[in-house]
Amino acid sequence: MIHKLLKRPQAIIGLCLIAIVIVIAIAAPAFSPHDPELVNLSQKYAQPDAEYPLGTDQLGRCTLSRLLYGARYSIGISLPVLLILSVIGLIVGTFSACAGEKADHFITILCDVFIAFPSLIIAIAVIGVLGNGPQNIAVSVVIATWAWFVRIVRSYSVQEMGKDYILAARISGCNTGKLVFRHLIPNILPQFLVYVSTGVASSIIMVSSFAFLGLGLPSGTPEWGAILNDARTVLYSHPELLIYPGLCIFVTAAGFNLFGEALRDILTPEEDSL
Repeated sequence: MIHKLLKRPQAIIGLCLIAIVIVIAIAAPAFSPHDPELVNLSQKYAQPDAEYPLGTDQLGRCTLSRLLYGARYSIGISLPVLLILSVIGLIVGTFSACAGEKADHFITILCDVFIAFPSLIIAIAVIGVLGNGPQNIAVSVVIATWAWFVRIVRSYSVQEMGKDYILAARISGCNTGKLVFRHLIPNILPQFLVYVSTGVASSIIMVSSFAFLGLGLPSGTPEWGAILNDARTVLYSHPELLIYPGLCIFVTAAGFNLFGEALRDILTPEEDSL
């Protein structure tokens, strides 16, 4: 599969963008020329120079340092959230498909209730109850979007349930637990990985949207959405302060989407032929 990925330009571009963002997130302290939260009003709106490569913001904070640390928050929250959602989706979704009509009906209705409400509204309500903090953002995103992951896994599992190998497993006396972990999950995992890889971009955008609305993170946190929010008041006088974090979000989301699309073309080629 790696050989096939390396033959696709979109996969290579996506992987390069992802690798760059992850390296920046890990090594942000080494790359940052200043403390991202250091206020220096004497350097307010300083022009780019050797000391401040991208200038400073309304409080004299180094724009480049804040952007570099912003990758830590966006990636550091989004990836653990996707891991938790993947585990919930795989276990609950496959169980729903093979545990019987009553259990499936109950889980489907529960998912429909959560899906009926906009994810952002649910997440905002959860943050309002739990308060600010990166961990609370993660919890709110999980609560707001778990139903979507369960439904997509259930749809994959229902397709698999009609195949001969599932019937043979049931005839051989395979119980629900073995059916889920030995047969269903390994066979739907390629399709699900495609969904997860494209879901990273959505998770990053959702986390940034919270910060943009002033929710979830303390004031002054160097997160891309928060930087956008701080720069709204100087849209016309200093538009670059909005452009920089917007580009960071765009490039990161594009990297995961490009890689996800390439992965989809390789793992599920039959969908392209329909």
